[in-house]
Amino acid sequence: MSHPLRRRAALVLGAAALATPALGQTGLPTRPIRMYVPWGPGGTTDVQMRALCDAASRSGGPPVVVENKSGAGGILGAQAMLTDKPDGTTLGQMPVSVFRTPLMSSRPMWDPVTDFTYIIHLCGYLFGVVVRADAPWKTFPELLDYAQKNPGKVNYGSPGIGTSLHLTMERIAADRGIDWTHVPFRGFAENMNALLGGQTDVLADSSGWSQLVEDGKARLLVTWGEERAKRFPTVPTLREVGIDIVSASPYGIGGPKTMDPGLVRAIHDMFKDALNAPAHLAVLDRFDMPVMYKGPEEYRDFVRRQVAEDRAMIQRLGLKLN
Repeated sequence: MSHPLRRRAALVLGAAALATPALGQTGLPTRPIRMYVPWGPGGTTDVQMRALCDAASRSGGPPVVVENKSGAGGILGAQAMLTDKPDGTTLGQMPVSVFRTPLMSSRPMWDPVTDFTYIIHLCGYLFGVVVRADAPWKTFPELLDYAQKNPGKVNYGSPGIGTSLHLTMERIAADRGIDWTHVPFRGFAENMNALLGGQTDVLADSSGWSQLVEDGKARLLVTWGEERAKRFPTVPTLREVGIDIVSASPYGIGGPKTMDPGLVRAIHDMFKDALNAPAHLAVLDRFDMPVMYKGPEEYRDFVRRQVAEDRAMIQRLGLKLN
């Protein structure tokens, strides 16, 4: 009687061992970590996340390899994690569109609060509205005035439906009685190429436009932060032009749901060190991106609050995907 029971117990223990992720002495995965970056190569987020992952890879833990999953407003990485194992070998940058997209859908594919593990909150963006250097609008109020008087004639590009850029531009339109056309792109590079090529009139995006503005190829009309950007001290904020909005679209790193708390803490510690690495901080400074650190518990609480606020805003604006 005892032998079959012992064999059964051994089989159960063996299955449990196979289900447990392979972890090193540090508590980190022994295999490389794949980091989903849901934007195209060369944009602000891609450059920042590659610098972060490079710093993390130099910490003595497993290598962290970026995999771009651009399109659909930044949700494809999160979507992939719905079926990934919670063993720490797949993680993703979590833009706020991950929270908002299910709120705009009649058939949501995930619950942003319960279907992911939130590991570390990193930073925010510098957002701004940019036009071509030869555009007739020298200031943001001039652009708004023209758009108000010419319904449907102005189109603007953003990184996608449900992103902070899209929702903020629609909030501005609703407040000012403006009818302009939203053109979603897969990432910054496509957005900027469309602007410079004349396919769009206006670009709303993160600070990948900085160098083009400094080189005189584009004109920055307004930024969306609490204060004026260090690199562009003559450009006003939205609040300074009479629009009471501050938007930095802060983000962090998440993983599949039900990750082990010890694994979460080990990955958090690795990326917290990388967040503060000099090479990574230099990239943040180049793009005027503020550090906005939060640990796992604080990050999870932030997500709950953000989802509640976004739900109210989306209902107020009547935004729907399907």
